[in-house]
Amino acid sequence: MDFTELYRHTSGLVQISPGAQFVLTAVEDRLVVRRTESFQIARTWLVDNSHSPSALVLSNPSGQQAKPKSSAGPQDGWITHIGWSSDSEYILAACARRSVVNVYKLRDEEWTARIEAGVEGLVKAEWAPDGRSILCFSEWGLRVTIWSLVTGTATYIQFPKYPDKGWAFRADGRYFVLAERHKSKDTLGVYDAADGYKVIRHYSVPTSSMASFVLSPKGSELAVWEGPLEYKLCIMSLAGDHIATFTPTVDPGLGIRAVSWHRSGSFLVVGGYDEKVHVLNNITWKSVATLEFSHRIPANSNANVWREPSNWLESTHGRGYLSYDRLSLPVSISVERADPAKPHPRTGVAQLTWNVDGTLLLIRFEQAPTAAFIYSFPGPGDPFNVTLRSVLLQSKPISYARWNPIKAGNLCISCDNGALYTWSDDWVGDDGVNEIAECIAIPAKKFQAREVRWAADGKGIMILDKDVFCCAYDAESEDPVVN
Repeated sequence: MDFTELYRHTSGLVQISPGAQFVLTAVEDRLVVRRTESFQIARTWLVDNSHSPSALVLSNPSGQQAKPKSSAGPQDGWITHIGWSSDSEYILAACARRSVVNVYKLRDEEWTARIEAGVEGLVKAEWAPDGRSILCFSEWGLRVTIWSLVTGTATYIQFPKYPDKGWAFRADGRYFVLAERHKSKDTLGVYDAADGYKVIRHYSVPTSSMASFVLSPKGSELAVWEGPLEYKLCIMSLAGDHIATFTPTVDPGLGIRAVSWHRSGSFLVVGGYDEKVHVLNNITWKSVATLEFSHRIPANSNANVWREPSNWLESTHGRGYLSYDRLSLPVSISVERADPAKPHPRTGVAQLTWNVDGTLLLIRFEQAPTAAFIYSFPGPGDPFNVTLRSVLLQSKPISYARWNPIKAGNLCISCDNGALYTWSDDWVGDDGVNEIAECIAIPAKKFQAREVRWAADGKGIMILDKDVFCCAYDAESEDPVVN
């Protein structure tokens, strides 16, 4: 792989455009847009982070105009959220501490728009799928406001339960589903995004404290689950019908941690704090397979176990790449036991992620922070059989693991060190092993790969450290970076 130079960012605010032609970066109170083929600056804006009039009034209860208190420091005016519209035409930059959102147009550097959240505050700003509406979540769960750039009007929905989860658009962008809390009861609201976000359905959910929900790929069902104190998953139709409830026959203790739909919508995987992953089908909504964590891979397993070579970064002086060591079975995996006396125990399923075509499932467990488990899943028409295909053992705990959005068998891992790790099934070895795992050193001093993100076209990888980032791309590719 080839790597770009290092570029600054603030708080991980880096995004590749949906068309993979530009990279948007926030550096304190400035937006920078670079072209991916050369990383030259295409646009830059100094964001207007001045307080809204309502914020100025609140800062001085006497009603006299006054400047905001300077005790908050310069970071008070830094950008906290950025985002591309779906067609890459518009860019938003939100300053949550100042309760303002600024919008810019890529093709017209002089065009700007400004949204002032007002007295209710701002905790999150996000684009709607149409690319012309912006969702603004207020503080204290008061409301979510949908601002239209076309009409300049706002639509208000009261009492969203969460700003960072518990809401979703259907795949076609037609309906907006929101988890709400009314009169101490969990509810779901379904709104027509094509008709000014008018309410279509509003119904209660059979949970006492809903943790979140996920919408099926076809948008016809929702999987809603209870908070961490109870293992309870409810399947609801978009119209509000309660279809089924799943609870394990054996008491799992605490509740659900992760839920993910299969790409076809035919299966649903559910992982909790009990080190088990249940695979449900969409006919009976019962468990058809249970994947359980084991610290030992037996000798009769067909799985390939790969281990990162020890001290390879030091021996290679942070240059080049090296293949993983393939281990002979049986293999024992190091385990970190959680202390049940401490709050928020680190136990159970940490990640459940499907690859792009649903043939591979990545699972990570909190008890084994240095291990990534890859399961093979049957394709359409194949006999149902879920098997452990590969295990990747790292020297340090895994911080992020991401599937390529285009290539089905291409995984990228970061471990908060100076390397990038990849796994691919696009390989035929001399020993008949149809996969390869590689360690790739990042040629930069004191760079720690804290997070990895794929470009939308799957050709480039963005690697983030605390204050800087770079991009990596295949050296054999004709296109230089991610375009």
